[in-house]
Amino acid sequence: MSYVDGFVVPVPEGNLDAYLDMARRAGEIWREHGALEYVECVADDVPPGEHTSFPLSVKLEPGETVIFSWILYPSREERDRINAKVMEDPRMADMMDPANHPFDGKRMIWGGFREALRMP
Repeated sequence: MSYVDGFVVPVPEGNLDAYLDMARRAGEIWREHGALEYVECVADDVPPGEHTSFPLSVKLEPGETVIFSWILYPSREERDRINAKVMEDPRMADMMDPANHPFDGKRMIWGGFREALRMP
């Protein structure tokens, strides 16, 4: 079964190009190390909710947008192997420094998910 790392990130609209540039560089590294897909999506129809919503999940502030992204792996074991390789890759060093992030990493949410159902 496939495995997915999912992310929801608040990004200032003025930093969107910088974020996507960083994501493009990171995605190339993940793919080189074996990830099957690396996808970044920018909010288009994410209404604020009263109890739950994408904007609430990251405490979205005025002038920010929500990014929803995922990385697809062949399995949990491959995800763990690939992520270890990515974290050791010297090209990731500047991207791992919070001072270089074009977003507030404290409000990013993420997690790993095992595939339960797929309907191609």
